[in-house]
Amino acid sequence: MKKHTMIAWMEDKPGVLNRVASLFRRRNFNIESLAVGHSEKAGISRMTFVAEGNARDMSQIQTQLYKLINVTAVQDVTAVPTVDRELALIKVKASNGSRAEVMQLVDIYRASIIDVDMETVIIQAVGSESRVDSLVELLSHFGIVEMVRTGKVAMVRGSHDRAAKQKTAVAAYKNGQ
Repeated sequence: MKKHTMIAWMEDKPGVLNRVASLFRRRNFNIESLAVGHSEKAGISRMTFVAEGNARDMSQIQTQLYKLINVTAVQDVTAVPTVDRELALIKVKASNGSRAEVMQLVDIYRASIIDVDMETVIIQAVGSESRVDSLVELLSHFGIVEMVRTGKVAMVRGSHDRAAKQKTAVAAYKNGQ
């Protein structure tokens, strides 16, 4: 079993996300990471999700996603060069004695402190999942009070022509051509 990163473009309408999540639930797949937001095209949302399975399982998921009427394109980007990032906001205990150490770690990881009070700091970290995991592990020694992570967002490297060709191929597949 391998982690797969997939991107789906869908109409920005109520219930679409629920239908996609239900598809995974019916197939007994766990979505490990899910990020949804507006895309470059008005009325189209872009969903990046990570799920674990073999190539056959992911191919079935992709085929089922194509069948959802509001899904306009799907791309498995696991095996192609991508730029991927995750955002984390981490509230850490930082008393006078430990604040300097926390600030050093934040600097080393090229993160930033975005809020400070007398007992805690909130850190914003953006990077690969493994880099964020590493920072979280180190910060856990100070005491993590609260944390939120976006999950992976990904974009294929290179020209937009490659992505456009993929979308055209998907559209042709959905239209039975």
